[in-house]
Amino acid sequence: MISIVIPTYNEKDNIKPLLERIHGALPGIPHEVVFVDDSQDSTPEVIAEIAKTDPTVVLHHRSDEKGLATAVVKGFSLAKGDYVAVMDADLQHPPEVLMDMYAAMEAHADMAIPSRFIPGGSDGGLNLWRKFVSWTARYIGKILLPCLRKVTDPTSGLFMIRRELLEGIALNPIGWKIMVEVIAMCPVKKVLETPYVFQEREAGESKLSTKVTIQYLKQVFHLMSAATNRGKGMKVQHWSLEKLEEKKLKYGSPKA
Repeated sequence: MISIVIPTYNEKDNIKPLLERIHGALPGIPHEVVFVDDSQDSTPEVIAEIAKTDPTVVLHHRSDEKGLATAVVKGFSLAKGDYVAVMDADLQHPPEVLMDMYAAMEAHADMAIPSRFIPGGSDGGLNLWRKFVSWTARYIGKILLPCLRKVTDPTSGLFMIRRELLEGIALNPIGWKIMVEVIAMCPVKKVLETPYVFQEREAGESKLSTKVTIQYLKQVFHLMSAATNRGKGMKVQHWSLEKLEEKKLKYGSPKA
């Protein structure tokens, strides 16, 4: 089973289309959708109402804690699947890539990372300022953390990992860049990157801020000494669009 962990903060208009697309992307493949919600609007009520008739939906609403990364870590503790995916609620991470990541995991990856920066991928959903901020964050991470150097898109927050690799790991992320923390702290040896196109936000507002940028820098400097995965022996492979389609045909059908 796949557990899809989604942190939410004021995303009420995106919840229904997000779930419809997740279910459409994984026909016949067992999955659950774990929402960890910090919202101040009606997002938790929207999720709770859907959960009444959709048994795949799990809601954990927090009123005493905030932050995307800590929400994801809480989602890890609630996840029951063999594979755990993380994605945003704003539909800039297209749910259809869940099948891409699932195929990569079935091909014996430790971690699947959709990438905007390999052939077939694009970061077209970002404006020029956010592209610059994203580029800067990536290369600061690559310079300071050896485990990120072979990964083309380590800061997007969209990935899938074997749940067993999360067990017993002390994750203490600062801010938003949970994938950086996971790669640095978990015993990841084989990464498969697949191309994807980053989408424009359909509803709600971007959460990017100066505070988020400062938190990321604090996180990277902390991980310089705390990281247990130094990248030695870690292999990163890229699938072309053609190979991805071939593998999805092979692994995408539910097991008998």
